Amino acid sequence: MRENTQIMPKNLTRGVWTPLLCIGLLLLAGCGQGGLTAGPGSGAASTCTACSVGGSVAGLGANESVTLLNNGGDSLTVNSDGGFTFSATETSGSAYDVTVQSHTPGIACTVGSGTGTVGTRAVSSIQVSCAAGTETILYSFAGGPTDGADPQGTLALDSAGNLYGTTYGGGAYGVGTVFEVSASGTESVLHSFAGGAADGANPRAGLIVDGAGNLYGTTANSGAFGEGTVFEVSASGTESVLYSFAGGATDGARPRGSVILDSAGNLYGTTSGGGANGLGTVYALSPTDSEAVLYSFAGGTTDGQVPLGHLVMGSSGSLYGTTSAGGTYDLGTVFEVSSSGTEIVLYSFAGGSQDGAYPRAGLIMDSAGDLYGTTSAGGTDDLGTVFEISASGTESVLYSFTGGAADGSDPNGGLLMDGAGNLYGTTSAGGADDLGTVFEISASGTESVLYSFVGGTTDGSSPTAGLIMDGAGNLYGTTSAGGVSDVGTVFEIS
Repeated sequence: MRENTQIMPKNLTRGVWTPLLCIGLLLLAGCGQGGLTAGPGSGAASTCTACSVGGSVAGLGANESVTLLNNGGDSLTVNSDGGFTFSATETSGSAYDVTVQSHTPGIACTVGSGTGTVGTRAVSSIQVSCAAGTETILYSFAGGPTDGADPQGTLALDSAGNLYGTTYGGGAYGVGTVFEVSASGTESVLHSFAGGAADGANPRAGLIVDGAGNLYGTTANSGAFGEGTVFEVSASGTESVLYSFAGGATDGARPRGSVILDSAGNLYGTTSGGGANGLGTVYALSPTDSEAVLYSFAGGTTDGQVPLGHLVMGSSGSLYGTTSAGGTYDLGTVFEVSSSGTEIVLYSFAGGSQDGAYPRAGLIMDSAGDLYGTTSAGGTDDLGTVFEISASGTESVLYSFTGGAADGSDPNGGLLMDGAGNLYGTTSAGGADDLGTVFEISASGTESVLYSFVGGTTDGSSPTAGLIMDGAGNLYGTTSAGGVSDVGTVFEIS
């Protein structure tokens, strides 16, 4: 940015030109009104009691923003290219330190000339540059007895920046693991599932972490009755089976989705089988590990069947989710189960070019009570959709995937929403190499492919789970294949 330069007229003495200089500086930086102050008897600008700090931002696209901090405190969100100025002012001799606090997911922003000491005028030289984010493989799974393989669930993130997840295979007994990837990128196997009656096997879902650092999840197989388990891995690393599903008419079987946790310590989830009709259940597990079947799906045209995703809880305590089949057209449903166990089918998917079909993931809910999710098929090209169901019960297809090199297809994971209402997720296929994508759908409904996976030893492929986001706007996820040993990766998009 070009700086203003003061030139002293050659025919004026110091005493004559000082007022003229002050008038010029007054226009630039508030001379004599809390801005620049002349030194005693000199007339020269020497101090700044209220100088602004700012600069310019370049590289932001539509619906993108960056939040900046000055000296770790003064916060400013910039939504478009151009100049910016922090609200707090500084005095001469004070330090300024401008950093990026957060940004829209899928982009990366850097600060140039962001640190220094305030002189005698406003700081306007700070340069913030934003561009498309980059993908980094944080870890490639090795499989075998010492590491996991084939991660299929969404990650969990703790307050220290550590990531936690599960793998369907690998580990000491070949039936899956619980792992941690530290903030510095070191991976540790926290637990290898042993299967059999005493332990679960083959987790397909991700984890949740409570305030004490305990992890909770499900396994699709094994346990006391061979129908899967709910487990806990304590903050100290000890695994416990909290519940073994018994299947049959009185209990669920083979959970595929993760659990959610309420403020009282109760866990809630779905099973893909078991229950009164053998078509899946919604269950609750109390803090004392007492399990109750809240609802058994009946299938047919009036009810859903085979839920595969996680639940979301509304403000009233009602639980919302999807079934992968059943409903009016046998293409899946969105349902609500009240706290008393009453179920309502909110929507039956119709498929075809105008609607989605076969939802495999759970839902998210915004502050207005609107629900959002994905279907693995249906839509304009029968390659899957992103949908919304309003709080009043109206369904809208927000986007139909088109596949090919320019777009993803077959989304199997759930969605993530940022503070601006933009949605993020993955597709297991499509993109530049037909190995899956990370996508964004803006609050206005525009879809962008943020990244196309290329597979091989240097990148992941075929992501089947959703994403998580940290406080800075970085995205994290897993791929079920690709990487050094072609058994999956953990990745970051920043």
